[in-house]
Amino acid sequence: MCGFYKRSENILTNFAKRLELIAQQPEVLKQFNRGIERETLRYTQDGYIALTTHPKALGSALTNPLITTDFSESLLEFITPVSQSLPALFSQLSDIHRFAQSNLGNEGLWPMSMPCYISNEEDIQIAQYGSSNIGRMKTLYRQGLKRRYGSLMQVISGVHFNFSFSEDFWDALFGKQSEKERCESRTSAYMGVIRNYYRFGWLIPYLFGASPAISSCFIKGRETKLPFENIGKTLYLPHATSLRLSDLGYTNNAQSSLKIGFNTLEQYLAGLNQAIRTPSEEFSRMGVKVGDDYRQLNSNILQIENELYAPVRPKRVAHSGEKPSEALARGGIEYIEVRSLDVNPYSPVGVNETQVRFLDLFLTWAALSGSEFMDGCELECWRDNWKKVILEGRKPGLELQIGCHGEVLTLQQWALRVFKELELIADMIDSQLGGNAYRSVCQELSGWINQPELTLSGQLLHLIRESGGLGETGRYLGEKYRQEHLVHPYSFYTEQQMSEEAARSVLSQKQTEEDDEKSFDDFLEQYFSYLKAHEISV
Repeated sequence: MCGFYKRSENILTNFAKRLELIAQQPEVLKQFNRGIERETLRYTQDGYIALTTHPKALGSALTNPLITTDFSESLLEFITPVSQSLPALFSQLSDIHRFAQSNLGNEGLWPMSMPCYISNEEDIQIAQYGSSNIGRMKTLYRQGLKRRYGSLMQVISGVHFNFSFSEDFWDALFGKQSEKERCESRTSAYMGVIRNYYRFGWLIPYLFGASPAISSCFIKGRETKLPFENIGKTLYLPHATSLRLSDLGYTNNAQSSLKIGFNTLEQYLAGLNQAIRTPSEEFSRMGVKVGDDYRQLNSNILQIENELYAPVRPKRVAHSGEKPSEALARGGIEYIEVRSLDVNPYSPVGVNETQVRFLDLFLTWAALSGSEFMDGCELECWRDNWKKVILEGRKPGLELQIGCHGEVLTLQQWALRVFKELELIADMIDSQLGGNAYRSVCQELSGWINQPELTLSGQLLHLIRESGGLGETGRYLGEKYRQEHLVHPYSFYTEQQMSEEAARSVLSQKQTEEDDEKSFDDFLEQYFSYLKAHEISV
């Protein structure tokens, strides 16, 4: 394990100096590694959640690397391989959508983050992964989520963006290093990216938040003090950007007390490991196993690490049987996962190239900019900024404060400061790729800063008002995209390849089930044996 507390002397904190280093080897800006995970609910033509099970033609949700399910049988997740080519990335994503839609009959893919109409929460069927121990564990984890937070929150959809810089990028910044030195430098730099993401990542829900409204069924029986206005059965906040990221959406109040820091990887892992080892009084009352009935994996604040809700995560590809935190402790940060993108309702595949190019620019800027350590006061400050942008980001004159004792400026003033430096990176990338695609992204999106009605949430709220509600808008866009998917010509995969991958996944699941030798009880006891060695009392 490399020493993450050590701060490399090679790490520069000045944006101009770092940009100058990259300018000497600008070809490294053509080597971004990207992958996309897009979630989407299957729905019926009348706008209700589909009650059918995961389509057999799509293969095994447990073992198909391209198409799986998230919380529910109805909640599909499409996953691309890692690619440095934007055309290849979107060809992969479009082909996956084509294959899925061609096997859904009359069902469609819901084009927004907030769910379609759900008349009864019990209609949401928890995802099933077969009879293997790992498959049963995945289902039980979701059963625990249902008991802890309810099912409605779990069928909100999003887009996750996986991103890493090439080794050539780190060579340009740090020079040639030993394996241990590179591990330390790269990990420290990615933690700096994460801190800057928390400081300025509210730009993402401002620009691309696309959930300013929800169906009234979503808060049925739930208390809220938010001053909603309504369009029929649709509730909305006039200046909201991403209710998906609010307390109503994919967040967890039980985690609000967690103080997980981001100054070093060790600090982050220590906070995460504390959370997965600390019992919760509330969750303990639910029970873990009552008779023969399992109710959740355990009664700790987090059942497993994936339960931590965060807008960005440090990641490393894990070895077989290795937990995510163990992989990070072993080899440091390999890539980061951006988790704050709403589904883009104006894209057939939920995200577009403009968004990806902006993320290229923003994450590069976050890596090249200074990133001081964050204390508890600043952690609260960024949470407050994000909350403001999520609930009233399009409000004229909205003020944000970066750091406890930092400047207070309007969102527009902060955003324009960032865009000035994004443009420098954009010009450098364009000079390598040819054309002006990245500069055009800066020009387009900077225009949204002072015209919030041009943001995705602004556009969507206008369409919802015109169409008469969220359901009407979703059905209109969903049917439009359904027809587009059905005629989309395969451009990366072939239909035969997709079908063969689905068939292989079914055989792989069967083999996994046949290879199990332990009982489910013994499997869980071994999996969570690390908890008994570090028990923490409430």
